[in-house]
Amino acid sequence: MTGLGIIVAGVDPVRFRTALTLAAGQAALGGRVRILLDSGAVTLAATLDTLFESCFELGAEVTICQTGLAEASLDASMLDPRFCYGGMVGWLAGIGADRLVIA
Repeated sequence: MTGLGIIVAGVDPVRFRTALTLAAGQAALGGRVRILLDSGAVTLAATLDTLFESCFELGAEVTICQTGLAEASLDASMLDPRFCYGGMVGWLAGIGADRLVIA
């Protein structure tokens, strides 16, 4: 199964919830899922809910943009330890032939 890369670029709660639902569905089907919280979307990492938790439990990899983290004045040590940290270039280099969705 082709993997799925999802870039969350904003803080709209409906779009974020749809992105997480898409990620959980893909992971539940056995596909690889990689999510990047970019720019202002990094603030969503501080509000883990059951759908976010499901994504982690199903094996989704969630990366927080380091630049966005600094811009939001968030401390990585205060966030869930299951998050990964990096930037757009590294994240894109890792998705290979996976499908890409921007939410």
